Amino acid sequence: MLTLRLPPVLDKELSKQARAAKQTKSEFVRSALAERLAEAEDLRVATKRLRALRAGKSRTYSAEEVKRDLGISV
Repeated sequence: MLTLRLPPVLDKELSKQARAAKQTKSEFVRSALAERLAEAEDLRVATKRLRALRAGKSRTYSAEEVKRDLGISV
């Protein structure tokens, strides 16, 4: 359970956007929060992989390498 207070300007914009999306404010906020948390996780994973690549603990593969390894011819 989470309760928060929004400044009037933000609450008004939230109401407007929720109405446009045909959702309640709670539904709209839940959806927006879920999207933001997924984006944060994607960024965390990408950052971790980039660090591994820069440290020489990982490597990249070209499209041609992937196609060859998977036996794909286009």
